[in-house]
Amino acid sequence: MKSNRLFIGCLVMLLLVSCRREVEVVDMLPPIWPDYVGVTIPAGVAPLDFNVEGGYDRVFVRATGSDGTLLTARGRWARWNVRRWHRLTRTNAGGQLSITVAAERDGRWTQFRPFIVYVSADPLDDYGVTYRKIAPGYETYSKIGIYQRNLHTFHESPVIESTLTPGQCVNCHTANAADPAQFTFHLRGKHGATYFQTGTKGKWVTTKTEQTISNAVYPYWHPSGDYCASSNNFIHQSFWTGSGRLIEVWDDASDISITDVRTDEVITSPLVHTEWYETYPAFSPDGQTLYYCTAYPYPVPAQAADVRYDLCAIAFDAATGRLGSRVDTLIHAAREGHSVTFPRPSYDGRFILYSQADFGCFPIDHREADLWLYEVETGRRFPLEGANSPLAESFHNWSSDSRWILFSSRRHDGLYSHLYICHVDEEGRAGKPFLLPQRNPKAYYGRSLYSYNVPDFTRRKIRFNTVHTWRQVSSNQRVQAIPKDIHALDDEKETNTNPRGNYDADSFMP
Repeated sequence: MKSNRLFIGCLVMLLLVSCRREVEVVDMLPPIWPDYVGVTIPAGVAPLDFNVEGGYDRVFVRATGSDGTLLTARGRWARWNVRRWHRLTRTNAGGQLSITVAAERDGRWTQFRPFIVYVSADPLDDYGVTYRKIAPGYETYSKIGIYQRNLHTFHESPVIESTLTPGQCVNCHTANAADPAQFTFHLRGKHGATYFQTGTKGKWVTTKTEQTISNAVYPYWHPSGDYCASSNNFIHQSFWTGSGRLIEVWDDASDISITDVRTDEVITSPLVHTEWYETYPAFSPDGQTLYYCTAYPYPVPAQAADVRYDLCAIAFDAATGRLGSRVDTLIHAAREGHSVTFPRPSYDGRFILYSQADFGCFPIDHREADLWLYEVETGRRFPLEGANSPLAESFHNWSSDSRWILFSSRRHDGLYSHLYICHVDEEGRAGKPFLLPQRNPKAYYGRSLYSYNVPDFTRRKIRFNTVHTWRQVSSNQRVQAIPKDIHALDDEKETNTNPRGNYDADSFMP
């Protein structure tokens, strides 16, 4: 019965595309872009439009669900109807779509071997994603902005753009566990400050105090919403010569601080404010642990290739705002010849997703950078093989249900970072990721001069008053954060001068 239905479907397709012209059936996959062959998608995601490369003038595409439902697309590229695509994927959640492509060139049609798209039983109910788009540039800022995109359609809208703040950098942003009810980003330059928004209310805070080296840079919310951890960095960049690499971003100095957004007090500790480099803080989902990365402070840029970061953890008590008196090293990456950066705990508490490169703190410019998982309960760590490519995988985040990740990758051309979405099952196995869908993707990405970075999921649309924000930025009215003197959790003075805690420093330090 199934074979008869397949035969009838193929016959119908041939009749539709041939119009009594000759059709050549070939045993090869269609040359489509983006590569959606074998990807795993969530039901209800925006349609996977694709182009057929090779100079074809027209395409006819048929998608057949596991339940036998059909959907067709035709035109210069595979352009799916949004509502019908949603219906097709939702009725086939936990199943698959078989997609057959026929393409016409010089009046002759070619039908290719069908390929499979897997539809996960795990939904992706978050509204969308946020990301920063930035054009290539090394010393001056062209147009740059933070944008949000509906994952279920193709609608994109700006959160804030540099046209609002000319000549300034709209810096790293994040929502609280994908909930944009609490949202923050930093503005560098003449009117620089950190913006904290809770609900519809926001404030601009100068987070640099006499105890910190700079304003907040890389932020992460405490799950309570009362605190936001940040690194404080002196960031620089240099160009490589004769190494096959292009650019290196490095820190002259970096520390960790925590802002109490209720009182505008900044909390520090001698254990995360040392001569070593500390960066990329992230709270555990229960709020009781602060993860961060730390490295021995080799002189940079002369020895930038020797700077390698480990993953560490320190206790945190939200009731008192106190950090612990001991630092534990979770991943001894440096002594293995690697560098761990950008830890992102899954919201179910099972894994920490991080980027691993040969050295350094900015993996976006490292071709060898891959995504890895650390299993919190067992300490097991392994590469996220299904998601990685030969080129750089870097900034990443989890969906609110911890079943999907969003990350930037340069796998397309090695120059521009694009966004990919990937399913991760309960055992930490990754499905094949898919490029963020766009209408006529070849034209869209081919004409775009922007890289995407620091992506994050959002449960719902961010509400942001652009006009009011412009007035606040221009007024230069700021809340000045104040330092908060606080002791460790055990009320004793910290005596551990080794920022890696249980790390055997003698086996590593020069």
